[in-house]
Amino acid sequence: MAKLNRDSLRKSVLDMSAYTPGEQPQEGSIIKLNTNENPYAPSPKVVDAIKNALTSDRLRKYPDPLGTKFKIAAGNALGIDPDSILIGNGSDDILTILTRAFVPESGLMASATPSYLLYKTLAAIQNARIELVPFTANWQLPPVWPFPEANLTFLANPNSPSGTMVEATEIDRLAQSLKGPLVIDEAYGDFARHNSIGRFQNGAQPEGIIITRTMSKSYALAGIRFGFAVAHPSLVRELIKVKDSYNCDVLSLEAATAAISDQAYLKECIAKIITTRTRLHLELGKLGFKVTPSEANFLWCTHEKHSPDFLYLELKKANILVRLMKYPGHEGIRITIGSDPEIDLLLQALRKLV
Repeated sequence: MAKLNRDSLRKSVLDMSAYTPGEQPQEGSIIKLNTNENPYAPSPKVVDAIKNALTSDRLRKYPDPLGTKFKIAAGNALGIDPDSILIGNGSDDILTILTRAFVPESGLMASATPSYLLYKTLAAIQNARIELVPFTANWQLPPVWPFPEANLTFLANPNSPSGTMVEATEIDRLAQSLKGPLVIDEAYGDFARHNSIGRFQNGAQPEGIIITRTMSKSYALAGIRFGFAVAHPSLVRELIKVKDSYNCDVLSLEAATAAISDQAYLKECIAKIITTRTRLHLELGKLGFKVTPSEANFLWCTHEKHSPDFLYLELKKANILVRLMKYPGHEGIRITIGSDPEIDLLLQALRKLV
């Protein structure tokens, strides 16, 4: 009889380090400022759409594997061709699909660093090499990108953990230097001054750029798990071959469609978050924090006297979770922009600590 044991696993899986998500406490009165969730409820239209799906005959049937209804709604909301959209079970699913599609075993991936830690995990799963290129001191790309031959290149923009942006001209320069696709990971794109969706508007269909988006942050649907990619339609047709047949369920498709159709509600929530982000940045500065200017729904900071470990642990004792993040040469705490009452409690706790 065949035996299943640890040694049966691929060596690359045994050797890799798993991606570690932010803490998700299941009970207790915790202020969660560690995983960049939206502090506001999703659009009321989302709740209505889910209720309607629950009371219909939808749940016993398979969902639309292509998410046609969502693609049409997203195309209308964003001004892009619906055929340029690929749906996914969160943007992490999209990133996995892209890695599987473009990167051969022992292939090459590249990313700026410090950035999203999942890129390294995806490379390890694929048994590929990943080269991490340091951002400059002001969080921009180096003048010459050293790995133009990469099978796939990731750029989180706005970046995490810094919240900083690479300008459009620099993105163009990078894309033009690459032999493989450039994936612009815009998980936080709705909070920024500009984003790359415009590259696909007015009938434009660039071939070397893929944009990934999530509904978890700006649309307040982290619990639903829905994301999408925007790419040339001919490429989307090929990527459909790689994704799971039904990677998005009925409820997530209904919720995402309702959310992206309510752009007025989205703008209202984003305006509140940006206002709170500005206030928190100013108040942290008064407390001796060095805060990186952010265009996302979080702030990345360090303190002139206290270590990130100390701040993280002391805030946790006060039932406030922030994200302690460490990279070679960089460490700090990343604070999600919560509601105004949550930020008031955070600042109250920090004033006692520092």
